Amino acid sequence: MTERGPFNSIYTHGFARVATCAPMVEVASPRHNLEETLKLAENASLHHAALAVFPELGLTAYSNEDLFFQDALLDAVQEDIAELVSASEKLAPVLMVGAPIEADAKLFNCAVVIYRGRILGVVPKTYLPNYREFYEKRQFTSGAAANASEIRVAGETVPFGSDLIFCTESYPDLSIHVELCEDLWTPIPPSSYAALAGATVLVNLSASNVTVAKADYRRLL
Repeated sequence: MTERGPFNSIYTHGFARVATCAPMVEVASPRHNLEETLKLAENASLHHAALAVFPELGLTAYSNEDLFFQDALLDAVQEDIAELVSASEKLAPVLMVGAPIEADAKLFNCAVVIYRGRILGVVPKTYLPNYREFYEKRQFTSGAAANASEIRVAGETVPFGSDLIFCTESYPDLSIHVELCEDLWTPIPPSSYAALAGATVLVNLSASNVTVAKADYRRLL
């Protein structure tokens, strides 16, 4: 017979607490954004969340434009990811943070999945918006053009791709797939294939530049 947890725990009944975290970011200020991210990650841990989901490009802010090409910014992001990995050893949730990641001489808009002192993997955004106020193709490469299935991030070699499903020993019934913003608005999102492959929670990191009524729209989602 499988040993069950406390009856009053939502995890005993097949549920998981997910924290959606919106830090007060500053453009091109990874150190400030890391501090805001850690505050919310610690709060999510105190509330026994299984997942803590942060915004797309949350470690740099979304609207850096061509500053994304600056080595100083990209190097600072790598340092912040390393600090976040170290801090995660004492935190309960799986952390999903957004960051620009360079690999194979290309720049990708990524979700970095971190848990208990490890990077479980990195997911690149596949569908890049390039209409109205968006022009992500100017800075980023689609994950569909990635050649590597593993990359180096913060000193670790980690899985890389949009087809990853993440599991942890602490939450055995939880299988997580991650995609980023525009990926969801396509006819067949990457998460559709992940659901068919057994993912039980589909996570989408999204954080657009400011337009009128965007905050209300996000709350509605």
